[in-house]
Amino acid sequence: MTETMPAWTRETYGPAAGTTLTPVPVPQPHRGEVVLRVQATALNAGDVRLLLGDPLLVRPVFGLTRPKNPVRGLDVAGTVVAVGADVVNAELGELVVGELPGGGGLASHARIAADRVVPVPPDVTPEAAACLPIAGGTAWQALDAAGVGLRHRAQRILVIGASGGVGTFAVQLAALRGAEVWATCGTRNALLLQRLGAVRTLDHRTSPLTHLPSSRFDAVIDLAGGVPIRELQRLVRPGGRVVLVTGDGGRVLGPVPRMIRAAVLSLRGPRVLSLAATSRPEVLTKLLELVEEGHLVPVIERTYPFDEAVSALAHVEAGHAVGKVVVTQREG
Repeated sequence: MTETMPAWTRETYGPAAGTTLTPVPVPQPHRGEVVLRVQATALNAGDVRLLLGDPLLVRPVFGLTRPKNPVRGLDVAGTVVAVGADVVNAELGELVVGELPGGGGLASHARIAADRVVPVPPDVTPEAAACLPIAGGTAWQALDAAGVGLRHRAQRILVIGASGGVGTFAVQLAALRGAEVWATCGTRNALLLQRLGAVRTLDHRTSPLTHLPSSRFDAVIDLAGGVPIRELQRLVRPGGRVVLVTGDGGRVLGPVPRMIRAAVLSLRGPRVLSLAATSRPEVLTKLLELVEEGHLVPVIERTYPFDEAVSALAHVEAGHAVGKVVVTQREG
């Protein structure tokens, strides 16, 4: 490998427009790590939060005054080109996918712990695989937290804000688990979500949730935020659950005040859970199997070549992406 590589960096917190292509040292693997030649990087809302350093609560972890890692990109698929000591589950030349803690995917190479990567099946493209770790994993864990598919009866669930990366996976996975899926989205995305498995779609601008009858759902998964928690509780049956996935909130504490309120209101109403999804390679393996079998389809709104990665970041930053946005690189 060469001594330096191209990477999209932003040394200070701020919008995507300040991201520049910069030569940086090629990472070398430490014990238990591998280095990937990146083929695809899928962007997430978390990349934008780290880009902006928002909320301020995250900065003690990711960099108090400037990001510790100036390269964004959390989800990557790539070929293993270097292996550190004591690595037993990854081989040179193998195509793998995983989540980079803190970022680093918008570069030609990325270093990652070997126990965080999963082999990509031959019939799954790098672009599709890169969509799965955070968005697919979060959807899977949200459904588990809501108890969807874990009870021996038919269930009806509502996914609020279903047209984004997590939502498009949540709708498909819930349908695969046998649930009757309702979803909220803009009118232009209704047909997409119906094709993914939603039996009914609602546009909150013309069909407010307040118009829905009480105790209508076994579970509500909130990916959008902005709906009062009491209103979410009203929508679920006794014994049902509300799962909060959105990270929206104030500039300083982010979602923490809403999480505290959810815990308090759970004491005298339907349970409200605030999901903090984690990297789970065993779930990623199952998601890859579903994609390989054709049961799960990553919705990729747009792919960008590596030299247009700043435009990809700006598109996700604007907040209107449908499904996933992926940055691709050719090996060579």
